[in-house]
Amino acid sequence: MRRYAQKLNGDEELWGVVGLLHDFDYDRYPSLDDHPYKGNEILKQRGYSDEIRRAIMSHAEYTGVTRDTPMEKALFACDELAGFITACALVKPGKSLAEVEAKSVRKKMKDKAFARSVNRDDIVNGAADLGIDLERHIAFCIEAMKAVAPQLGL
Repeated sequence: MRRYAQKLNGDEELWGVVGLLHDFDYDRYPSLDDHPYKGNEILKQRGYSDEIRRAIMSHAEYTGVTRDTPMEKALFACDELAGFITACALVKPGKSLAEVEAKSVRKKMKDKAFARSVNRDDIVNGAADLGIDLERHIAFCIEAMKAVAPQLGL
C-alpha cells in the first residue's frame, strides 16, 4: 500500500495504516457476517477516522461499500494478491520473495488447486479498477513486497 501511495500521490502513512489494519479482525471474526464489520466497530470505538474505516469496509465486495478513491482501489487490488504472492514465495526452494516473478505468479493463478481460497477474480478486477495491466500490477506488488521482505519473513 505504501508503494502504491508513492506511485499515486497518496498519503504514504495513511495508506500504510489502512493496509496494515484492514484484516486485523479476520482471525477472530472470519465469517462474512462479522468481517470487516466487527473490526469497523472496534476502530470506530478507538477513534479511527471515517476515511480509514470506509477504505477497510470497501475491501470486501459483500459489504456493498463502493471503492471510490485511489486508496480504496489499491487496497482491494493488493489484498488478495499479497496473499497469493506470499503463497508463491512459500513454495519456492528458498521460501523467498527473491525467487518470485510475475510470470510464475500468473502461471500459478491458473492452477485452481494452488492457494484455492484466493479469489483470482478479485486480483484481476483489482488491477483493472486501478487501470493497470495485470502483469505490471503483479510485478509492482512483488517489488514492493521484496522491499520489506525481512519484515514479512520472506
